[in-house]
Amino acid sequence: MVVTESGVMKNIEMIAVDHGIGMDRLMENAGAKVADLAAKLISERKLRSVCVLCGSGNNGGDGFVIARLLAVMCSVKVILTCGEPKTELARMNMSLLPGNVEVLYYSEHYYECIGIVRDSDMIIDAVYGIGFRGELPADISDLFGFCNDNKRAVRIAADLPSGIECDTGRIGGLCFCAHYTVTFTALKPLHVLYPSADKCGIISVESVGIPESVVKNSPYIMLSTDEFVAAHPFPQKKASAHKGDNGTLLSVCGSYGMAGAAMMSAEAALRMGVGLLKLAVPESIYPIIASRLAEPVYKPLAQSKDGMIDIDEYGKLIDLMNSGCNAALIGCGIGRSTSISSLVALLVDGAVKPLVLDADGINAISSNINVLKRSAAPIVLTPHPGEMAKLLGTDISTVQSDRYHIARRFALDYGVTLVLKGANTLVAAPNGRVYVNLTGNNGMGKGGSGDVLAGMIASLLAQGMDTESAAVSAVYYHGLAGDRCAEKFSARSMLPTDMIAELKTIF
Repeated sequence: MVVTESGVMKNIEMIAVDHGIGMDRLMENAGAKVADLAAKLISERKLRSVCVLCGSGNNGGDGFVIARLLAVMCSVKVILTCGEPKTELARMNMSLLPGNVEVLYYSEHYYECIGIVRDSDMIIDAVYGIGFRGELPADISDLFGFCNDNKRAVRIAADLPSGIECDTGRIGGLCFCAHYTVTFTALKPLHVLYPSADKCGIISVESVGIPESVVKNSPYIMLSTDEFVAAHPFPQKKASAHKGDNGTLLSVCGSYGMAGAAMMSAEAALRMGVGLLKLAVPESIYPIIASRLAEPVYKPLAQSKDGMIDIDEYGKLIDLMNSGCNAALIGCGIGRSTSISSLVALLVDGAVKPLVLDADGINAISSNINVLKRSAAPIVLTPHPGEMAKLLGTDISTVQSDRYHIARRFALDYGVTLVLKGANTLVAAPNGRVYVNLTGNNGMGKGGSGDVLAGMIASLLAQGMDTESAAVSAVYYHGLAGDRCAEKFSARSMLPTDMIAELKTIF
């Protein structure tokens, strides 16, 4: 599934018109798709009254179509939030409203309109479209406040909830909070970026008659991971394949008190199919992990007084990285100290094989970030928003307010593949491509989930995938495993180790 910006979407519509599909037909189809969902919910929940909020542009025209189609099954009232329709198509569809649809001007019947939104069983938002920028006018914001306060009503947005900027997901103040959003032709950035995606509820993408070829041949800013994975299946392994053919991964992880991080990343790497895993850990946690995982080849390392890998082990590690493996993972539970920061920077600077930096590995280079540009190794970074903020010297709210541009710019500037974790994880490649992950759930928000993902990515790198493919594929399957665990155990009780086990059934 592609994610398109507002300008591209408008161009797609113009191309469709050039193909002989009239704007009137597109508006009728768009309204019909929203009406289909609304009718289904009205029937299932036995709803009696619907309020359709219409703006003055073509989004309001969609609302008039919706009101006309629903008027045959329940009481429908239309509120003109911004006065008379200003486009010819919207005016035409307003004129087609049947006599049993009451139309009220918000500016003239304020108290009556407030009463309607308070009492309605369903509220449909068709006020602003993809061209909205800035903040809502005070009177519209006031109206949406009453809409959102009606806890009984089912709230549906046509294309997008009004009050959200399409291309950034920015919410300047208040917005319409939808339980369902029916968007047309393709997803838009606000549907996949947070916090705006939280305001959309359940999102469905509906065709309104624009040929699929027109959409696929148009530029897009993000591609969903599931579409990439469908087009790039894992290569079949030959019948005679041995462990050497399946790659060797070096994992430099763990510290005293953080054996679990090293263990989960290691087991996830093994479940993703790597042929040989060399696990380099501080000597104090070697017996703990070895008692749980029999498959790795262990490389116990000397440790400092605080239980972290000693910097004097650099020579051994860099030899293992560059001549004893196909890829390396650094960071899961490795700890934080000045010595660790120096060790990680040295390893990144001297690496030539593909490398994944996760968790403490990312924190270790945050004060020496230009080492990423000096390294000859293809690198994947997997920060959560807090780690991303530290890399950039900013705060989490800044990162979360513009995830797409921040991830893409960082990947381009430093020549790395960046996995910006969180709801709808983004994968930004150094060539400028960005992918959004639509698998996963909030049950994955537990300590250890990131370690699992890091091990999965590193495993695929060791098996010969490029950084972009490995990151996108691992992120998708990581989320898929999380979704299956949520179905089996619930999002509340599922654990990261359950996700590792689920990889057995997925593959």
